[in-house]
Amino acid sequence: MIPGLREDGPQGLARARALRQTPLPEPAQAAAVVYASRGRTAVLGAGAESIEAARRLASAGLRCMLIGPHAEGVSVPEAVLVVARPVESVQGWLGDFQIRVAGGVDPAPLWGDPVPRFDLVLDLQPEPCIGAEVPPPGYFATRGRAEALEAALAELPGLVGAFEKPRYFRYDPALCAHGYGDAVGCTRCIEACPAEAIRPQGEKIEVEPHLCQGLGACNAVCPTGALRYGFPELGEVMTYVRRLLRGFRQQGGERPVVLFHDAEEGGEALRAMAGRLDEAVLPVAVEEAGSLGLEAWLATLAYGASAVAVLLPPGAGGRLREALAGQTEVARALLAGLGHEPQRVALVEADEALPQTLTALGDWSELPAAEFAVMGSKRDALRLVLDHLARHGRPAGRFVALPEQAPFGTVVVDAARCTLCMSCTSACPVSALQAGGEVPRLSFVEWNCVQCGLCVATCPEDALGLQPRLDLDTEARTRPRVLLEEAPFHCVVCGKPFATQAVIRNMRERLAGHPMYREPDALRRLEMCGDCRVKDLFASEA
Repeated sequence: MIPGLREDGPQGLARARALRQTPLPEPAQAAAVVYASRGRTAVLGAGAESIEAARRLASAGLRCMLIGPHAEGVSVPEAVLVVARPVESVQGWLGDFQIRVAGGVDPAPLWGDPVPRFDLVLDLQPEPCIGAEVPPPGYFATRGRAEALEAALAELPGLVGAFEKPRYFRYDPALCAHGYGDAVGCTRCIEACPAEAIRPQGEKIEVEPHLCQGLGACNAVCPTGALRYGFPELGEVMTYVRRLLRGFRQQGGERPVVLFHDAEEGGEALRAMAGRLDEAVLPVAVEEAGSLGLEAWLATLAYGASAVAVLLPPGAGGRLREALAGQTEVARALLAGLGHEPQRVALVEADEALPQTLTALGDWSELPAAEFAVMGSKRDALRLVLDHLARHGRPAGRFVALPEQAPFGTVVVDAARCTLCMSCTSACPVSALQAGGEVPRLSFVEWNCVQCGLCVATCPEDALGLQPRLDLDTEARTRPRVLLEEAPFHCVVCGKPFATQAVIRNMRERLAGHPMYREPDALRRLEMCGDCRVKDLFASEA
């Protein structure tokens, strides 16, 4: 509970009682990610600043190696090793950095250790080697800022020993829609990760736990739930929110605004302005505010909040902001299409205007509170939430148009180009596209579709496109509907169906001018099944 929240009015008293009676859940024990550092420090850069930084770190007890295009014979403290070559690359994390200098040379063996590595990196170069918005633990890039250099020099000596943090994410590759063969589909998590901890790995993705800083943007943007935040689990957070809102109502509170914030930086900012916050604002601390997405925000409204606000962490970088802004756009489009005020979901900043911004969000009446629990898969949670919001809204029509980053939508087929080859059905990771078996038919289950784009990427005829939307007909969106169907082509000899009309038509058109198909008999063989084609070839050679 944020200290200093007002309790002088009926709303403030209702909030205080609800917060006291609803304890925050204790997150389940998460697996630990371990770092081990022996203090072997690389100082990257040239000139007096880097020499002085190496001297200060060596005097603080760190083993230092000065790496950069220094002049030969540069004067450095005796305890500092010097590698007078430009740096080519740096990768890794606290206790396990790998550095390469000009010529691809690894300078770490100069330490003389059995396992040569760098534990810490102080990068004083004008252009840092690692450009991630959230750099790896143990890596400090100052970018010419004196205050950043002093902060790094103060922190580095304390990064010797063993350290651990939670393994923030959980990944289910069976749900991942990243790739199929050489085709690339969903890349939302890769693009959203500020730490650049996620990379493609064949048809799936790989998350490096030592690079992951737990900001949670991957969870917010993942359309399938393949990546989810595990510290705490979404179900734990939403059970707390549901009970908190129920308690607030039971104490006489009205039009609550739930404010999600991270416990550290966000919590500190709220403590500084606690007395100015409207009494209907219910702060909810989570590990990272960025770890919550559509299902959490909309479930909060379904549980009876007048509005939900997400406090951006102070200094949040572009990737996190863009990811959450994109999800906010989707949430607002859904709310507008369902007949609710789109501004009920908002991203907010910890600035002087925050108290007034939050007060304005309480202008709308809360919805009838749902009692379902947000458990199970992400899609199941969204289904429950959206159905509740639709029942208590005034939808303008059956279909809600959505922005491109939405996890719902349909597939559009160009009937003039599609040959019903069914490549798309093999690539679809969620069984949204389905083949008709013996019948040339392409069917589609709209609710399954996550708009990953793998069908578009694998279609050899460029016949498919995506259309983000939400179908409010709950029965229609969950049953297969036919996108394209045509009569099969029958073998001109035996009559057996073996292909589609479009496939044969396209083959005839494309091969009509080919030297091997100038003879009518050769073109006619395209219209035969495999068995009859072989028989005809042998007969023609007899």
